[in-house]
Amino acid sequence: QVQLGESGGGLVQAGASLTLSCAASGRTFSNYVMGWFRQAPGKEREFVAAINRNGGSTLYADSVKGRFTISRDNARNTMYLQMSNLNPDDTAVYYCAARYGVFVGSTGFDSWGQGTQVTVSS
Repeated sequence: QVQLGESGGGLVQAGASLTLSCAASGRTFSNYVMGWFRQAPGKEREFVAAINRNGGSTLYADSVKGRFTISRDNARNTMYLQMSNLNPDDTAVYYCAARYGVFVGSTGFDSWGQGTQVTVSS
């Protein structure tokens, strides 16, 4: 499995922007579909966004569509999540995830990072 590590979380005010990064190691990064998930206190983990191996296809949850942008740099073995117009409902621990494959989707991820906290104050 690929090893993953998130960074970039923090405390921001509503309306602000924040970019998360996910660094991968241990396997060929470009062979993996990558995704972002989040888990708010007292709630189940939910899908946020995913990107296919070459970055040409993306998928977003309806709740973040138009505000969040997922991208990847295969030369740097890194995935990003640019978040804009954040609101308190976006407060959660954000996890990056990976699965070996070709087609983008929201399920089947089997490698996970440790998570990074994003807190949005009103």
